[in-house]
Amino acid sequence: MNVLLLTIGSLVGMSTAIASDQEGEWTQFKGYLRAGVGSSEGQKQACFQLAGAQSKYRLGNECDNYSELELDQKMFQFESGMQLSAVGMVNLASDLNRTPTFNDSDGNNGRIRLPQSYVQLTDIPGWDTARVWLGRIYYHRNDVNINDFYYWNPSGLGSGIDNISVGHDLKFSYGFFREDTVDSKDLATRHDFQLSGFHPNPDGELQFGLSYIPARAPLRGDDGVQENAHGGWSVAAQHTQINLLGGKNKLAFQYGVGPGTGLGSTGSLTNDTRYKSYRIVEAFGWQATQNFGGQLVGVYQRDIAPTGSQTWVSLGVRPEYAFTKHFKLQGDLGQDIVTPDDGPTRNLTKASIALTLGVDRAFMARPELRLFYTYARWNQAAQQAAAPGDTLSSTGTFGDSRDGSTAGLQLEWWW
Repeated sequence: MNVLLLTIGSLVGMSTAIASDQEGEWTQFKGYLRAGVGSSEGQKQACFQLAGAQSKYRLGNECDNYSELELDQKMFQFESGMQLSAVGMVNLASDLNRTPTFNDSDGNNGRIRLPQSYVQLTDIPGWDTARVWLGRIYYHRNDVNINDFYYWNPSGLGSGIDNISVGHDLKFSYGFFREDTVDSKDLATRHDFQLSGFHPNPDGELQFGLSYIPARAPLRGDDGVQENAHGGWSVAAQHTQINLLGGKNKLAFQYGVGPGTGLGSTGSLTNDTRYKSYRIVEAFGWQATQNFGGQLVGVYQRDIAPTGSQTWVSLGVRPEYAFTKHFKLQGDLGQDIVTPDDGPTRNLTKASIALTLGVDRAFMARPELRLFYTYARWNQAAQQAAAPGDTLSSTGTFGDSRDGSTAGLQLEWWW
């Protein structure tokens, strides 16, 4: 936390100084922070996620402190009106259940990183809606807030051009990516194509995506043995409906083969055409009245592999009611089910309730300070599939028991 506060203070100071020098016209400062404390049966806060599920329901279920601080700086404005700007983002993640260090092998505990660092050209004459970019970027990300699931996320290191008008309200984007992970074995080229702007119904829009990963030279493993590196691809189609009960609905379909099983990002290069994944995501966020908002989600994913196939189903809802402008009550209920083809079905049910102080009534208004209580139950198959020491395992916080609870206080803030 000392490092977190120091980082926030330093960047706030830097942003304030630059904004003062430029009278606020050339600088934008953005950020995100979540931090909290919790306890489970007198021990450190435990969090609940099912083995094989790609996300967890996050209310009262985040065992980390995490921050992002972004500085968008305009560098130069041409006589034509075109602008050159730079974007840099620093983030820090610290697991509440571990002592933060600066040399953790997984890079997620007490390590400062630069997830975004790129330059861009905007307001290009004749291409007013387009931009050209170069660097590491959060690129066209789609997520579900209540379980922090980035189901379509082609982010990475590369270059590209966004939102070129191609007539009839259509926008075309192309991104060339060279790297997705810090593991040098997984360096690969990925081409990302997206086309949006189809309007099949009032307030509705269709978006399509294609990700292509060409095959590359064989990989050399840690043991010196070469492994084949395969090519792959994925496709995505998404319908977005706005102005629905004061909110937005997204329905997405995704399919990938080989390394395309990353479904937008780059999956393992050792995957050949026998590896396939497809996914359906339904996410609806509403603000039916100024006091009543929320979000619900449904996910169906099928992963096919010669080493073992499985199906993941997730259903969850998070309603929120504001009694006053600054006081809310919110809760969530989520169910994850993972069914391996060669093993028993495992499931996890998790529920939370939180008394909340907030800046406004709206569901997505932040900052929020939450006093929460979380309860979860899981079956024997989930316990047996959990990694040693995991919350759901027999060597975790709750031992042989297959249910548990946690309580705590959390702050979430973006600006």
